Amino acid sequence: MMGSHHCSQPNDLDSSPGHSLNGSFRKLASVISTHSVSGTSVSSKFASSSRRAFKGLKEYAKKLVDLETFAENLEQWVMERSCTDSNSAEQFFSSPFTIEELRKLDIALEGVHFQQLFRMPCSPYVSDDLKEDEYLALEDFLHAITNGLWRAFWHKREQPPFFLSCPRYPGSKFYSIEKAISKGRLRELSGFALMSKLGSDRQLRWHQVVEFALFSHDIVSENELKLSAGIICKALFYGFHILVSRCLSKTSYVDSSSVFLLVLDSRYGGVVRLGGDLRKLELNSTDPYHSVAEWIKNHAEVRVSPVDRIWNKLGNPNWGDLGTLQLLSATLYSIAQCNGPPRKSIASLALDHSLRLQKRWMECRLVENENALVPFQEAGGYDQGEIVEVDQDDYSVLSKKGSHLKLKQGEILVLDDQQQGQKAFQIQDSLRGGNPYLYSAVSVEYPVELLTLYVGAHPSRLEPSWEDMSLWYQVQRQTKVLNILKQQGNGSSNKYLPEIVSSGRVLHSGPCKKQTPGGRCDHPWCGTPILVTSPVGEPVSSIVSRKGPLSSEEAVRCCRDCLAALRSAAKANVLHGDICPENIIRVVDTNNNLLYMPVSWGRAVLEERDSPAINLQFSSSHALQQGKLCPSSDAESLVYLLLFVCGGSMEQQDSMESALQWRERCWAKRAIQQQLGELSAILKAFADYVDSLCGTPYPVDYDIWLKRLSREVDGSSSGAGDHNERGKMIEQAGGLSPGTSGGGGGSH
Repeated sequence: MMGSHHCSQPNDLDSSPGHSLNGSFRKLASVISTHSVSGTSVSSKFASSSRRAFKGLKEYAKKLVDLETFAENLEQWVMERSCTDSNSAEQFFSSPFTIEELRKLDIALEGVHFQQLFRMPCSPYVSDDLKEDEYLALEDFLHAITNGLWRAFWHKREQPPFFLSCPRYPGSKFYSIEKAISKGRLRELSGFALMSKLGSDRQLRWHQVVEFALFSHDIVSENELKLSAGIICKALFYGFHILVSRCLSKTSYVDSSSVFLLVLDSRYGGVVRLGGDLRKLELNSTDPYHSVAEWIKNHAEVRVSPVDRIWNKLGNPNWGDLGTLQLLSATLYSIAQCNGPPRKSIASLALDHSLRLQKRWMECRLVENENALVPFQEAGGYDQGEIVEVDQDDYSVLSKKGSHLKLKQGEILVLDDQQQGQKAFQIQDSLRGGNPYLYSAVSVEYPVELLTLYVGAHPSRLEPSWEDMSLWYQVQRQTKVLNILKQQGNGSSNKYLPEIVSSGRVLHSGPCKKQTPGGRCDHPWCGTPILVTSPVGEPVSSIVSRKGPLSSEEAVRCCRDCLAALRSAAKANVLHGDICPENIIRVVDTNNNLLYMPVSWGRAVLEERDSPAINLQFSSSHALQQGKLCPSSDAESLVYLLLFVCGGSMEQQDSMESALQWRERCWAKRAIQQQLGELSAILKAFADYVDSLCGTPYPVDYDIWLKRLSREVDGSSSGAGDHNERGKMIEQAGGLSPGTSGGGGGSH
């Protein structure tokens, strides 16, 4: 026995909770283990533990070349394992995949385009010309699978780092299909190997095989629709050689303890998976075939899938059917074994299915009724969510009492956008703790992205309440501010700023008697303003409440992203005026990266007469004292926000006076800098810089701080950083503007 020598980490296969491709963690042998990633190659660990064992395994790989002898030692065992039990009517070999896994993959791949251009010949007669067409069709089929999966799960615009090549037998040279045809060796080929583009060596090696596809005309058993014992033995023969090649190579795989083998003919296909711990292989035997057979029988894990139809009678693949889904799943796992977990999970891609389903559902209903009914809630009188028919005589009474739209999940809201015409949105959920005026929604026309939908106050309210004035800021005023910011960017979007998707007034059901396009009739919510923005995110206040303080990396990222947004706004002479945890959201962008974004721009200061929002905990000292903002007010509020998200001590304030005293005391004692400094040196330096600016007319130097914070974010993500440069940067932080000093020369 090989004893302590190892080619792989057995715990990765047997007991480690690998990261499943559907976004969950589970204990399953076919799942890629995230624990086997390391900078040390498998072969180096093997060689360092025992050169004799390393040499022995290498000799086994050289001696094990006769497929017939290999099959003689295994075929009877495979036949016994493949036969049907009369009691359970189940094969002893379990499938590598469950029906539920394949169903989820089918839904996830619904929007992925697979196309085989070379049709698979379906004639029962095999000739040289026909075999050439079969191999060309198989190559195109495997290329379509690999390319589609790579672009769907890893990189949409990058070419997959794989290619297809043909071997004749284990250990043989690899040929392109064109070269094999030109040399007349087509009948000698055993199938296609999906190869990884590793290293600069032009000579192809067997450890580069990511997945192997056997192609033969005798894969199905004579009596039943299942893989024959002979083809399973052949698959295990190739699988063992691939495992040994990976073990002996200097290349580090994410998971080299198992291999998937596709088994196909011109109609049917299945999957064989071989995995196991090569430490348990007996290397001292004089009969390597018997030794390997015993290892497979007693120590390896062999899984065999059912056989199903791959190509129809026209030679086109049955995309989405069971047989093809098994091959897709095997290839997906194989790529992840080589390249690591995908950037997108099966679960995340499957979300698009529900959106498509909703769009189809809405299309069917909108054909029946172009004007969608939206229930409203009158200020006292009717049950919540009830659709109420109101007589014409009662409209004026209701408009004096006031009414609010009350939207439910699944309901469709149609609004009149002066720029884009009529736009329909389906409500998904209420945001921010059940706020009845803030929802997530999707566009009926393009339901692939969640949007934020603000519902304003009805314009007919005779005496607007504080709540209605707040809604006016959230909808009408924010619409104005976001349009200004968009114009500043010459119409292009800024990923750090929310973007207007649509804005307008609600179109209610039934006849509308408004006299002018911009007017309104007596309907209770005719003309109610609506603002739809992108994207949707979770407020920082909610994140801290659920999970506690942010990490130092996330706090620096939050600072960098918010400063980027404030810089863009400053270029348009706009100050946010209401930076607080509720108004900063965390967003997951299209590349699955986290992004922090200031929202709720309705209280932004555009000119001298505008007044900012007053927040005793997060407003700047100048805002509390003067009721106005100075150029650094947003940056000062951002420092208080950083103190909050980092878990710093922030006293609850009950008056303007106590709030100002707390600020003066904290800045004088440099308590804020000290607390931030315990988490991040760059945040401490930024707080020092803001301290020097508070209350002065000097603008914030956004560019230099964005450069430094971005360097810190990039460094933290890669795990490396230049400490000397970082120290120099912090030392220079005080000299960026007049009055910069360690104690802070600003006015608070």
